[in-house]
Amino acid sequence: MERYVGVDAHAASCTLAVVGASGKRIKSIVVETNGRALVEAVKGIGGQLHICLEEGTQSAWLYELLEPHAAEVVVIVAPETKGPKSDVRDAWTRAEELRVGAIRTRAYNEAPQHFAALHNAVRAQLMAVRDLTRAKNRLKAVWRSRGVMPDRSIYNADGREKWLKSLPAPYRLLAQWLGRQIEALEPVRDEAEEWLVREAKTHPIIRKLSTTPGLGTVRTAQVVAIVADPHRFRTRQQFWSYCGLGIVTRSSSDWVRDKRGQWLRAEVQQTRGLSRKRNGVLKAVFKGAATTVITQMVDHPLHAGYQRMLEAGIKPNLARLTLARRIAAIVLSMWKHKEVYDPQRQAMVVKA
Repeated sequence: MERYVGVDAHAASCTLAVVGASGKRIKSIVVETNGRALVEAVKGIGGQLHICLEEGTQSAWLYELLEPHAAEVVVIVAPETKGPKSDVRDAWTRAEELRVGAIRTRAYNEAPQHFAALHNAVRAQLMAVRDLTRAKNRLKAVWRSRGVMPDRSIYNADGREKWLKSLPAPYRLLAQWLGRQIEALEPVRDEAEEWLVREAKTHPIIRKLSTTPGLGTVRTAQVVAIVADPHRFRTRQQFWSYCGLGIVTRSSSDWVRDKRGQWLRAEVQQTRGLSRKRNGVLKAVFKGAATTVITQMVDHPLHAGYQRMLEAGIKPNLARLTLARRIAAIVLSMWKHKEVYDPQRQAMVVKA
């Protein structure tokens, strides 16, 4: 007896909707967002359970909590919808999508527990960097709002003093306050990076992957923490799409007849840019690695391949994208085979 359970989770309560194998709506219940209460509610449903819930703040915890008590627990990236919305309506929708196999995008929640500390260190480092970047942008915007374009010296206390004189008194007070915020965030950012580097040293695979051109310890740790398992991706094209490096194309009226009446595929396919369904951190990592190779590793074979693309007439931004895709494919292959980077092997690939 199979039962399909949709879960709509919130901070205070979770709504569970139960659907039978035939599609009949059996019942819906509201449970407190409490581990024991949720487990008891799920056990009380009976039968072979297939549970579906949306990705969110609590999805990883709910997956770990309910996975031992169900035949299947699926976490999805819910599509945007229009029209009426409620907790029970969303729960019924999740249950029905799982029953009929209509789920388009599944979230990955099976990362090994030994990656949990690394994942949290990466989260802390990313949040610290983003907070510091926002504070710096706000500080610079104070001068820009008064028609002044300062240099980078405004980000440290000594250099900021001379620029404060170019601001009226009310704006000067705001700039001083934002400056103190930056000075408070910088030690926190440094501490988070030290934590990340310290945690990365406990994972041998990070030491191997960090030999990739353009990837240091921090970038490699971000890749490992987010991907967790390289075998999730059967091909490099799947990995490119996940990283936001996959090309999206559109076509319509794909078939036409030739002079003999045979059907041929029409050349009406159009490129529509890069995939918008992606992990933004991974995209930044591999594009940043490509930029590092281009600007700082001029004697490397990958840089030589980039130069050949420019000489062939490829635009610099597209050549950089191709280089980022190549680095991502190298990382995926190295990770699957647990290898270190071999420059001679890559030199042969680039020349070919």
